[in-house]
Amino acid sequence: MQIDPASKGFLAVFITVIVGTIAFFIASIFLDFGSNLVVQEIKFENSNFHVDIKRLESDKRYVIQVFNDKEAIAQEIYFGNDFGDKTVQVEAIDNGYKIFTTSSNEMFLTIDKDEKNFASLKVKRRVESKEKVLKDCLPLSNDEKVNWYGGPEQKNQKYPIQHFRFTDYAYITKELDSAGIMERYWFSSRKFFILIDYETPLFIDQNEHQICFTAKKELPYYTHNNVYEFNYKIGVSTSMKELHVSVINKYLGKPKGGMPDERLIRYPIWNTWVEFGREINESTVEVFAQTIVDHGYTHSLIDIDDFWEDCYGSGIVNTTNFGNLKALTSKLKSQGFIVGMWTHPFINKNCQPYYDEAVANNFLVKSHNGSTETSWWNSGTNEAAHFDFANPAALSFYRRRLEAIQRDFGIDVFKFDAGETSWYPTDPKFERDLDISPSQITRAFVEMAADFGNKLEIRVGWGTQNLHVLVRMLDFDSRWTADNGLKSLIPTLFQFNFNGYVFVLPDMIGGNQYGADVITKELFIRWLQASTFMPSLQFSHAPWHFHEDTIAITKKFIKLHADHADYILERFQLAIDKGEPVNVPVWWIDEDDYDAQTIDDQYLLGDKILVAPVIMDNATSRRIYIPSGKWQDGNSVTVYEGKMWIEDYPAPLDTLPYFIRIEEDEKQ
Repeated sequence: MQIDPASKGFLAVFITVIVGTIAFFIASIFLDFGSNLVVQEIKFENSNFHVDIKRLESDKRYVIQVFNDKEAIAQEIYFGNDFGDKTVQVEAIDNGYKIFTTSSNEMFLTIDKDEKNFASLKVKRRVESKEKVLKDCLPLSNDEKVNWYGGPEQKNQKYPIQHFRFTDYAYITKELDSAGIMERYWFSSRKFFILIDYETPLFIDQNEHQICFTAKKELPYYTHNNVYEFNYKIGVSTSMKELHVSVINKYLGKPKGGMPDERLIRYPIWNTWVEFGREINESTVEVFAQTIVDHGYTHSLIDIDDFWEDCYGSGIVNTTNFGNLKALTSKLKSQGFIVGMWTHPFINKNCQPYYDEAVANNFLVKSHNGSTETSWWNSGTNEAAHFDFANPAALSFYRRRLEAIQRDFGIDVFKFDAGETSWYPTDPKFERDLDISPSQITRAFVEMAADFGNKLEIRVGWGTQNLHVLVRMLDFDSRWTADNGLKSLIPTLFQFNFNGYVFVLPDMIGGNQYGADVITKELFIRWLQASTFMPSLQFSHAPWHFHEDTIAITKKFIKLHADHADYILERFQLAIDKGEPVNVPVWWIDEDDYDAQTIDDQYLLGDKILVAPVIMDNATSRRIYIPSGKWQDGNSVTVYEGKMWIEDYPAPLDTLPYFIRIEEDEKQ
């Protein structure tokens, strides 16, 4: 068959077009978003969620793109230097895929949960060289504004948490920065979450653009072997509320075994610390209690805080200051008080012969070079040691001492102070649970404390959301500002709840009055108002030191708290049954309301009570956001229809702005 030259030219063009079309079609299967190669797609069977692993054409890096149910990107996660610009291979495994370059450089992605409204993946890597560092990074936002929640407890608490800045920050409980609650959980307004395993030696870096999670074998983690893992879970949901409650129920855990004693919720806790400091004795405690009663204040627990021992760490009552402690506790109980006593995990070197006995029995944390030396706020530099609660014998000894105090003196319960990992000697040596070192003592200390019942408080948490005890915010300063003052109270409340610690004990009303700080009448009253719809009230600075009207105002808000204690307890039970938080941000009512997503000076009790305290000095009014729904003013009969701002709500010193949501059946 002959083909003329003109036909040959036409045929050549035709073939070129066809081949080009086929090539484009084939390429379109593998390329997406600016010619980024899709290495693998992971689909969930029971939902519209899916995940793409892509290689970026721009810099050859690899990225996980997590898509929500509307086929939009919920989050990107950029693989770090373990893959870089290398060409990876993909191998199907049971319920997922292995992504690898070599046998020593591999990542496993497996479907963990696959439900209609919630889906999650496990990301797992094992490293066998302590010199190897892994880092994965998450952009905090792109063209669309994204808000983030969860994260660490900090002295300068941020909300939303994309405002934090960290550099090579070891993610463990520590005294520095008031980092008592350090769950490895973050979630965003795009209905995405990441939860990093406790066994990962985790450091974080965060700026305005991204947060990076680094795994590496460095102090303060255990460094005396080569193997470690970098594992985490990522996932999406159809709503932020659904996402968070699912993470609590499936991963972080919810309270079980009951809740804190009801009396600690209904009536105030009274503490001797701010009022008297270390200078306490039977007389000061007795007079303090009698004055509380004489002024007609309701009460639950009274804490004998600080120096009741003959030396720090002995566990022996100082008979000079407390010569008849049993009679004192008996009198306090007759006045209706639960009697508590402060305790701590330290022993000072000069506390003899008890220190030498603890050393001889191997009850103290040692470093790998054999030193027990550490320091705390009641010792000189390197003049103390820390009990080793990872040692069953030491833990049993410590527990027996407390039980003896209860038995011999009628003490009901203890206030357990400290517990953060940073109090140990550098490079501590433990005999077990090395994969979570050094945090195993934090967990062991808190779990031991919880054995003493449901009237106590702790101040640290690390995988202990299941416990039935009050968790106290770390010491606040007596100031208005956001750097550990009143303005950081509400953001800290959110941080506790979103990390699963819903039985929140706010710190002392008015703060701790350290240094040059002074608790003024205005600061005291505004702090009390801000705490009124939180789970518990704790007084230490006495309200009768101020003008007579402060006593009446204090009683007013103590009563308001007690009047709503039933609802607080109802929310406690909901947390136990369903994993719901107790106090939440305003967006909990309407999570797609962007105005509500960033409000850090209002909060909700459940989904029924909106609280907007005045937290600025010399202010007698404030701007308030009313979210979706109808809300009745708690101080009048006025009803507001959200979404709206009240520009100048009047709030003189005796007024707390709050609003009660009108339920649907009440509207009809």
